[in-house]
Amino acid sequence: MDSMLPIAILSAIIGIVIAFLVFGNYFQKRKSEVESVAKPETIQTNQKTSKPQQSHKNTSKKSQAKSHSHTADHKDANKRHHPLDLNTLKGHGDIVTGVCFLPNAQSLATACADGVVRIFKLDDALSKSFKFLRINLPAGGHPIAVAVADEASSVAVACHALFGSSLYMYGEEKPKADTDSKQAKLPLPQIKWEQHKVHDKRAILTLVGTKATYGSADGSTIIVSCSEGTDIVLFHGKSGKIVGNVDTNQLKNNMATISPNGRFIAAAAFTADVKVWEIVYSKDGAVKEVSRIMELKGHKSAVTWLCFSPNSEQIITASKDGTIRVWNINVRYHLSEDPKTLKVFPIPLKDASGTTLHYDRLCVSPDGKILATTHGSMMQWLCMETGKVLETAEKAHDGDITDMAWSPSPIPMGDKQILVLATASVDKKVKLWAAPSLNAS
Repeated sequence: MDSMLPIAILSAIIGIVIAFLVFGNYFQKRKSEVESVAKPETIQTNQKTSKPQQSHKNTSKKSQAKSHSHTADHKDANKRHHPLDLNTLKGHGDIVTGVCFLPNAQSLATACADGVVRIFKLDDALSKSFKFLRINLPAGGHPIAVAVADEASSVAVACHALFGSSLYMYGEEKPKADTDSKQAKLPLPQIKWEQHKVHDKRAILTLVGTKATYGSADGSTIIVSCSEGTDIVLFHGKSGKIVGNVDTNQLKNNMATISPNGRFIAAAAFTADVKVWEIVYSKDGAVKEVSRIMELKGHKSAVTWLCFSPNSEQIITASKDGTIRVWNINVRYHLSEDPKTLKVFPIPLKDASGTTLHYDRLCVSPDGKILATTHGSMMQWLCMETGKVLETAEKAHDGDITDMAWSPSPIPMGDKQILVLATASVDKKVKLWAAPSLNAS
């Protein structure tokens, strides 16, 4: 028994030593694990501490870029800022479906799918922000187009709903003097007239207004509404009365427009030929009749869009046959003189496989020298004299362009006056573009 005691004590000592070594190694590992976990947390904490400074720096950069939206960013300069890109009108809550300049050129009306028409005041194309007048449309309508109506601040808005298309004309009331104030209050535009089921249940495709100055016309605004069917309806801008109807007798309309002087109406209807009508005015200046007078024959495939020259004597057409044609319509049609093709330009737009693409929209500058064109989200400016490309914006918007309009006269840009093109898009933005130099051709 006594001989076993030393052995037991020795075994206990050896056990304690082994346990000490095992636990010591375990605690050493835990310590290193704790240290290895603590270090990244410390780094993360430091990063979090320093992040607000970095965020602040980025925020200041962003706000600077936002407040100077007309200046190009050093990064992605070609991507985000084209040399002709002057400014962006933000604040629209949905797709912007239409734009039109009012006669004074410094007011731009926009129609938006959020149910609001906005009239922006363009005091300077390079402004950091623009004041605008907000017009809330009647509930249930989807605004699809906006056009000049009558006076300087009057607009006609086309809306579509389940029961059909409607037109609303908004005009400003004369300011009433306030007895408690020396200054007159400016009331919001009010609905002056409205027309419902304009094309039965069919939607409106295009809406254009112009001041009729041809012949004995009295200078009233004529509004032309083109449906997705075959009908085109003419309205008197001030009264809202229907003054004429046209049936294109085609399968389906694509678009229609009226000449700047109010004499001609032309329609593209997914065919190669373009039909032209003349508005005849009576001696008292009212619309007497609308009669078909000519057809433009020459394209080999469907005409996608057309527009008039500023002097109303020419029509420019774009077709899926890959060409643009310029037609002289100032002919003695009553003596059976046919319209003449003045120029034929190839559309300078091809896809990756080399196939010529077509233009979705056309718009001629008020001086008649530049043709603005669109295809999806891309824009091209062409020289009307030569057909050469002056400028191209591969991605003018972040989505398809829905409408565009030139300012009727130059607007201020800093200490200069320039012609401006406004474009609307599904990306909820309206952009302002400077006219390119003709020397680029």
